[in-house]
Amino acid sequence: MAETREIESFLTLAGELHFGRTAERLRVSTAQVSQTIRKLERRVGAPLFTRTSRRVELTPVGRQLLADLGPAWAAVSSALARAVEAGRGVTGTLRVAFGDAAGGQLLAGVAELFRRRAPGCEVEFREVRPAEVLPWLREGEVDVVLAGLPLDGPGLVTGPVLVRERRFLAMAATHPFARRDTVPVAELERVTVLRCALPDPWLDEHAPTAVTRPRAGLQELLTLAGAGEGVLPVGAHLRRYYPRPDVAYVPLSDAPRLEWGLVWREGAATARVQAFAEAAAELVREPA
Repeated sequence: MAETREIESFLTLAGELHFGRTAERLRVSTAQVSQTIRKLERRVGAPLFTRTSRRVELTPVGRQLLADLGPAWAAVSSALARAVEAGRGVTGTLRVAFGDAAGGQLLAGVAELFRRRAPGCEVEFREVRPAEVLPWLREGEVDVVLAGLPLDGPGLVTGPVLVRERRFLAMAATHPFARRDTVPVAELERVTVLRCALPDPWLDEHAPTAVTRPRAGLQELLTLAGAGEGVLPVGAHLRRYYPRPDVAYVPLSDAPRLEWGLVWREGAATARVQAFAEAAAELVREPA
């Protein structure tokens, strides 16, 4: 049976595909990483990586081992982390990300309730741009993100829906749509639709030619809409938190509600994350 050090080295190298970076992450020498991988390959009976002077790649056997081993190892690591935290209580630091002012305000309320229940745990807030949401989750930059749902992806877990709101279009105040009371979804085919980099199945279906601005933040997208570069589908809360003289907000008349919830990595479902998600669900259930 493979040793823990061999499994950890294999999974880290499979992610980095670079012996030097793997050694840095594991805080060992490059030679130690090579020795550990060779030992595991002898145990398996086949090469797991192809190595040249320029690149490192997984072999077919290595790819299969990664597919089989990765989820199981994440589950084991998560179980151990939860056991440790259960023994210590909910302590440490929870890193929580939000994308706009409304999200930040909601999470601040959740954090207040969470801290009352877990005074030994700190909450660290981070503002995240749309293009950074998935990388930050996957790379462990943050533990939890408040995001529009669904936010699907390998190894991601979604908590309960916290907010449902009407969908609006943000557009230039001089846009023809700005004079309407509502805009039917079918009208999206007639105009340029702006979108951020995050997945949005509903938008993919109703505006398949939408122009994606991969690195744009919310204020940049609103500026583009205000300048007449296109219309921007948004949630109703932006009318209150981001009023601008150059931007009009008009509801989409036949669109489903936009949903928001907490998302975290499957392997990072620690006691802190679970307790924060429970506090969020309880907060939104409380009467206003």
